Amino acid sequence: MNEMDFSPLFLSLKTAFIATIIVFIIGILIARLMGRRQFWGKSIIEAIILLPLVLPPTVVGFALLYAFGKNGFIGKWLIEWFDFQVVFSWWGVLIAAIVVSFPLMYQNAAAAFRQYDANIENAARTMGASEWRIFWTISFPLAWPGLLSGLVLTFARALGEFGATLMVAGYIKGVTDTIPLAIYFAVDSGNMEQAKVWVMIIVALGFSAILWLNWWSRRNMERHMRANR
Repeated sequence: MNEMDFSPLFLSLKTAFIATIIVFIIGILIARLMGRRQFWGKSIIEAIILLPLVLPPTVVGFALLYAFGKNGFIGKWLIEWFDFQVVFSWWGVLIAAIVVSFPLMYQNAAAAFRQYDANIENAARTMGASEWRIFWTISFPLAWPGLLSGLVLTFARALGEFGATLMVAGYIKGVTDTIPLAIYFAVDSGNMEQAKVWVMIIVALGFSAILWLNWWSRRNMERHMRANR
């Protein structure tokens, strides 16, 4: 077997970590705003947000390519004004990871903010607490278990993204070659031993994330049960 190049591992971890942080912040913000307001077209907006969950990744990748390509309405503007190209760059990998993993964070955050009694927040408002203080002292702690679940699933989804990444970023050694792409092209070139190594690594990472989440959820539930006795 040829000497392994572990750059896809570091690239995948870097992309997944950064994408998870961005998605976590934006997902909480949008879920919070959407949950507190009722307006015409809300169901349509939520359907658009969750659409990447049901679309083939290649369709998502095509949409990103259409938007961020040289002639795309965003890509053309970025090139003209900033001489910055998203397609076939690491930024394309990051954007693909953000778009495909965002619905998972939004879905979990929205459910987390709905699971507790909103009257707790209303009581704090009547006592003069600001919305910022209510969020950090009441809403966020109460919703944290669901938010953490979304965080872990977002990381796992960003780590395993393939189809949209290939469409918008391509396969460039040392630049866009994440683990899923490394597996695909190792198999395509007949290097099955290298593909097996990458498969074991990404399975171990995903399994560890889910195992830790299940352990933490059980521990948290047991702690709450003991506190309520």
